[in-house]
Amino acid sequence: MGIETSSAQRDAAAGAGLAVEQNGINSIHSSEHKGRPRDLFWPWFAANVSVLGVAYGAFILGFGVSFAQAVVIGVVGIVVSFLFCGFIAVAGKRGHAPTMTLSRAAFGVTGNRLPSTLSWLLTVGWETVLAALAVLATATVFGRLGWSNGTGTKLIALVLVAALIVLGGVIGFDFIMRLQKWITIATGVLTVVYMVLVADQIDFAALSSIPAGSAPAVIGALVFMMTGLGLGWVNMAADYSRYLPRSSSATGVVAWTTFGASLAPVILVVFGTMLAGSSADLNDAIVADPIGALTTVLPTWFLVPFALVAVLGLIGGSVLDIYSSGLALLSVGLRVPRAVAAGIDGVLMSLGAIYVVFIADSFFIPFQGFLITLGVPIAAWCGIFMADILLRRTPYAVSELLDPRGRYGTVRVSAIVLTVVGSVVGWGLVTNGYASWLTWQGYLLGPIGGREGDWAWANLGVLAALLIGFVGTLVLGRSAIAAQEALPVAAQEVDG
Repeated sequence: MGIETSSAQRDAAAGAGLAVEQNGINSIHSSEHKGRPRDLFWPWFAANVSVLGVAYGAFILGFGVSFAQAVVIGVVGIVVSFLFCGFIAVAGKRGHAPTMTLSRAAFGVTGNRLPSTLSWLLTVGWETVLAALAVLATATVFGRLGWSNGTGTKLIALVLVAALIVLGGVIGFDFIMRLQKWITIATGVLTVVYMVLVADQIDFAALSSIPAGSAPAVIGALVFMMTGLGLGWVNMAADYSRYLPRSSSATGVVAWTTFGASLAPVILVVFGTMLAGSSADLNDAIVADPIGALTTVLPTWFLVPFALVAVLGLIGGSVLDIYSSGLALLSVGLRVPRAVAAGIDGVLMSLGAIYVVFIADSFFIPFQGFLITLGVPIAAWCGIFMADILLRRTPYAVSELLDPRGRYGTVRVSAIVLTVVGSVVGWGLVTNGYASWLTWQGYLLGPIGGREGDWAWANLGVLAALLIGFVGTLVLGRSAIAAQEALPVAAQEVDG
């Protein structure tokens, strides 16, 4: 577990504003509870306003669906997947602890190291991808302006981008909440200007001529959207609601998390679908270079503001990722202060970004392989944790979430088994040829056409893992949760 702090230390940190946050995986003391559910709008909007959302429009069309289908897929996939985040965020205000601490109630204190490790890998992966894209976007804009965009420029951009991301992760919650508010305002305004400037590129005749896709194509695109958006955030959704007072409205927590996270992606994905569907060349360019391709339709005078909106949006997502990856690393069992854990992840992020920027041949291929491979077990965990939240009727015994001798035990075997079964079934129902070491997936697709059949790219494994985790916990977890909740909870245990 993370290193604990005294009440005096926590109080001093709370009053210091931008002082380094002292809380780790512990429950937040009642003296530090603050804010309202609507405050959740700022971090979630800023983390998802990235212009990468425009590129997702091209990614959807790549599944072979029509424009109308792409719009429905985008809206439904985004809202439903972020609704999962909203639901999990409720656990944060109930238990005032990070997501991967609260997950111990479902997996056991030691057993939860499995999902904590998966969560850590996913968040480090995401922050690496977003940081690399910020560097590549800067280099692309410099090239369009006729400035140097070579190795030196990329290295400088990487240092600056990584420094800001790591700074946010190390300082912690209060700094992130303030930073995300300013990122929201800046990127929101500049994104609207971008959309106005390139709106004349939209060809409605071309959009209407795109043929409709099959059911497997629609489902595959929908699952990809859910995996790339909301399911990429579920493992950290409670991290930003854990400071809220317990009296905060659960409906408000769900609504503001879902609304804040969904608003920008819905607009950007629909707009991106319109852009990509209007030009086959632009669509192909976006798939190869998601951010750089978007500069080709801009007037030169807006390139610098575009770089600003692109970089800030990507940093907004990376800051949340590195903060939560540090908390996940503590939950795995590393005994260091939270700020040190965030710093360790910052080093790994920088090394990973160097690989993506200077070594990897393309972006989309390893990115989709990464999403699908980790998306399957995370979907299983999401189903388990959402069902666990649904079944609980009493507050968490917060100190026992840190003690394997407490009511939550060492290992909840049923949760581990459901994760493993969900992953095995899920990986068997996805086709992942994005890297040579992933071609083993898809081993259960034989009865529905095999790895080359119509359903091969539908990514059914993600949905299967989610359902196995959710339904399995409703069936197998009810008695264990009832036994946990039959034990008395002291008043001081409820609010830290």
